[in-house]
Amino acid sequence: MVQITQRLAPPLATLPPRFHGGLLRLAQAALPLLLRLRLRPWLPAGIGAITVHNALTLAHLYHQFQRGEGRFMVAFRHGEVDDPLCVAHLFSRTLPRVARSAGIPLTPPFHVHGLYDRGMTLWGGRWLGWFLSHLGAIAIHRGKRRDLEGIRTARLYGRSGQFPLAIAPEGATNGHSGRVSPLEPGAAQLGFWCAEDLAKGGTPQPVWILPLGIQYRYPHPPWRRIDRLLARLEQDCGLVPTLPIAPGFPDGENWPDRLWPRLLALGDHLLGQVETFYGRCYPQIFTPLVPDRRLSLATQLEKRLHHWQDGALRVAEQHFDLKSEGTIIDRCRRLEEAGWQQIYRSDLPPLDQLNPVDRGLGDWLAQESALHLHHMRLVESFVAVTADYIPQDPSPERFAEMALLLLDGVERLKGRKMPARPRLGWREAVLTLGDPINVSDRLPDYLSHRTAAKAAIAQLTTDLQQSLEALLPGSSPVG
Repeated sequence: MVQITQRLAPPLATLPPRFHGGLLRLAQAALPLLLRLRLRPWLPAGIGAITVHNALTLAHLYHQFQRGEGRFMVAFRHGEVDDPLCVAHLFSRTLPRVARSAGIPLTPPFHVHGLYDRGMTLWGGRWLGWFLSHLGAIAIHRGKRRDLEGIRTARLYGRSGQFPLAIAPEGATNGHSGRVSPLEPGAAQLGFWCAEDLAKGGTPQPVWILPLGIQYRYPHPPWRRIDRLLARLEQDCGLVPTLPIAPGFPDGENWPDRLWPRLLALGDHLLGQVETFYGRCYPQIFTPLVPDRRLSLATQLEKRLHHWQDGALRVAEQHFDLKSEGTIIDRCRRLEEAGWQQIYRSDLPPLDQLNPVDRGLGDWLAQESALHLHHMRLVESFVAVTADYIPQDPSPERFAEMALLLLDGVERLKGRKMPARPRLGWREAVLTLGDPINVSDRLPDYLSHRTAAKAAIAQLTTDLQQSLEALLPGSSPVG
């Protein structure tokens, strides 16, 4: 959850990677603790085990990489903020163990150059920027139209970095371990740049994108804790909390039948509260949908949710004088860029040289911008919510994910900037590596002309999307 300052601030400083091997060894030693304990309030907690499938594929690619016989990047599913820790476990623990078992010679350290959003340090703190930089991670200013320095660094490390790249092509978490959001084209573009640069440099090597699916499971279904969480949310929203289910109720198949109507009722009530607020405060922009009783309540909620998301974004877009066009994700990115431009100012002298009036006016503008970015952040919380997610698979994992997304939204509305998610129980992370996608084989089409390059990027992005979806049993695309 991004914590934006509400006062005028200098431009965000660049954070170039400064890899430090000693820090990497320390971080890898502390990794089991980081996976099990919550050290920050925004982190979910309690990954007790990690299971990896098809890790031998990674071992072979890493061997080729170290021998200078190929380059690759890992494109991983990004459902939760824990995902980078799981990727770190994959490289620091699973990779050397599998390589030893298969007799594949590898040389430590085992690591990746991760790409991350520059905005992470706004809610994580300056220490996080220092920490990631010294782990060799590459910051990309997502809210900036063309972060040329970040792009140049990523391109350089793609073709000549000490380690492979790791990128989350969805661009942000969606809170659903069983659903892949539409991918952004950055991973495909980086793959083609790497293949192109190697070919031009006279050292052509095959370039691969390795898909990585990540899912989380509860070995012991936390139905009772989900029940208590729903009661807490009902109380926060002004509903009469449902009494906890009796301790003697079995942890069996009837739990979904009991909890699903409550989840629907809670979502209906919360969405109604938000619709009423926007309809009253922004009547020229937003009018609530008239319920269509021919549809199921779940389908009605999805239609109303999408209608409200469009209206909330238009409220912010009107403030920043932006057009309402493109996907929800595209619109969120443009709003983030516009807001940051009015908060982290590059068009002003150093702040200590501003007179008090100009400084006060700058603070005023920053406060207004931060407030209007709240509309976008609230929409972003529910970008992957659909009517069929739970009915498709009424598992404790999906009930927990939906309840936690509602919690995030409620806490935002309550004014909590950094809500602490309750721990629902120990989780198991399941990592599945897919078949590598050969980027070099597609390079001739990419290089033929500009239109073909766009088509090649789009096709590679589509193929990567389908590969990631195939790695998540029971998944279906969003949007």
